[in-house]
Amino acid sequence: MLVEKMEEIWKREEAQAQIHGWDFSHIHGRYDEENDLPWDYKEIIKTYLKDTDELLDIDTGGGEFLLSLKHPADRTAATEGYEPNVELCKKELFPLGIDFREMKEHGKMPFEDGRFDIVINRHGNYNVDELWRILKKGGLFITQQVGEDNDRELVELLLPGTPKPFHGLNLAAQKQLFERAGFEILKGEECFRPIRFFDVGALVWFACIIEWEFPGFSVDKCLENLSKAQKIIDEEGVVTGSIHRYLIVARK
Repeated sequence: MLVEKMEEIWKREEAQAQIHGWDFSHIHGRYDEENDLPWDYKEIIKTYLKDTDELLDIDTGGGEFLLSLKHPADRTAATEGYEPNVELCKKELFPLGIDFREMKEHGKMPFEDGRFDIVINRHGNYNVDELWRILKKGGLFITQQVGEDNDRELVELLLPGTPKPFHGLNLAAQKQLFERAGFEILKGEECFRPIRFFDVGALVWFACIIEWEFPGFSVDKCLENLSKAQKIIDEEGVVTGSIHRYLIVARK
């Protein structure tokens, strides 16, 4: 395919790089990741969660995962700070009776001391001191997180030399942080798994969405390296990187 035609396709993907909730359906079938984690985050939560528990989901996105848990709405709370998702949560969660709060900063949580039995957080920010404050004695924090080495091969392919955005996001460092705060670690796991892109347009869309990992990315700026990615796909059928995930279950 001519470079000019590829560039046109990639710029079209760049222009379409918007997200509703945490919905990657635009590139479904064109990439895959997180299909073979050694744990099931949802099942781990369900192992601990009882209908009588007060539950909080921090950085809930559009509330999609939270709603999949089917926890009683009058015992469910959520926070979100990304404005498009805030509006989505107001539309989807408020009518159900879920206690949704907008979080503009990740400082003090807008909840009283010792309110929650379980706090969950998948791929969002958290403050260990605030978790301690809002959890009941014996309460649990259950989180699956994106580690500091996430997508590094892909970043190096498109934006060589880009620093890691979040140092210290790994299992060992985070376990120490929780233990120093007084938490008991009930479960801690970490893994690296493949992420695969089957066309460069999907990689363009992804890099635009995950802007904190690909800062300053644009088709114009990265055209030469996108052409390198296209050559890899032409020869191998796929561009492969690796995701970095860790899981912690911590008890107050």
